[in-house]
Amino acid sequence: MIRKRKDIVTLEQFIIQQEQNFPYATGQLSKIIRDIVLAARMVNREVNKAGLVDIIGLTGDINAQGEDVQKLDIFANEQMIDALFKGNMVCAVGSEENDDFLIKEGSRGRYIVLMDPLDGSSNIDVNVSIGTIFSIYRRGGLDEALTKEDLLQAGTRQVAAGYILYGSSTMLVYTTGNGVDGFTLDPSIGEFLLSHKDIRFPKSCSIYSVNEGNYRDFFDGTKEYLRYIKRDMESPYSSRYIGSFVADFHRNLLKGGIFMYPGTHQRPNGKLRLTFEANPMALIAEQAGGYASDGRKRILEILPEDLHQRTPLFVGNKEEVLKLEEFIRNSGYGTSTENLND
Repeated sequence: MIRKRKDIVTLEQFIIQQEQNFPYATGQLSKIIRDIVLAARMVNREVNKAGLVDIIGLTGDINAQGEDVQKLDIFANEQMIDALFKGNMVCAVGSEENDDFLIKEGSRGRYIVLMDPLDGSSNIDVNVSIGTIFSIYRRGGLDEALTKEDLLQAGTRQVAAGYILYGSSTMLVYTTGNGVDGFTLDPSIGEFLLSHKDIRFPKSCSIYSVNEGNYRDFFDGTKEYLRYIKRDMESPYSSRYIGSFVADFHRNLLKGGIFMYPGTHQRPNGKLRLTFEANPMALIAEQAGGYASDGRKRILEILPEDLHQRTPLFVGNKEEVLKLEEFIRNSGYGTSTENLND
């Protein structure tokens, strides 16, 4: 019996097909995604040999977040910025590794990219999956100077968002506001191939991901929710927490789950960055049928006031995140610091 060969679709072919669905598409957004993927291939190469060359370890520097900078962080940051600016479609880049926006003077590019070039980099030396997170916005008029309103937009204004996961296989997962698709890198040909079409969160939520080592410092609402899911015998939950946001999110997206990085007494505003991490993952989640919240409201509706603004984040299956919001409301959560009388 002759078996039919399964159709193979490359990322390039997929992008071309998608552009045909939009008669007014200029190709600029697609070019940016290609540029990001080009840089990601370079990062992937270094990640794969990180244990063999002198690229792992700390540089001795501290980034804008006050965190130790890994050598591979710097490499990923430089590769992404270089690819984006050389592509001429981007007028400004905001990175977790830089204090402020990088502006390309005289650029006619219509887009702004915000990114975490290497999320989870503290896990590099122990060979845990890490990733790149990116978010793309459109600026205002080309004849006007860039404004704060251009650079700091609510997540609802994203035109695309995605992440690259560097793991046992290398995957690109992204959305342009029309569903979520995943592509896996075939190293033998150097191409990303469509492997996960129209990704949706499974209906059932069986996984929760949170650093329970911080439990005593959590606010009441978060504690109540965790106690609830542990005693819910009809819907048993499994705890799965890697500590690499991209890896945790990706697993929950495919298997069904909720990721939590709540505010604490020590850090009322949480740790994750609204612009670099929360917003892009929130857009992906919503496009896949999920939801993202800061515990009170939709993440995508928060207007950032600062490039490095932090936020609590609860993201995953929609019903589960809404249920957690209810626990937080019932606990008397009325401000960003929730209920400090724990």
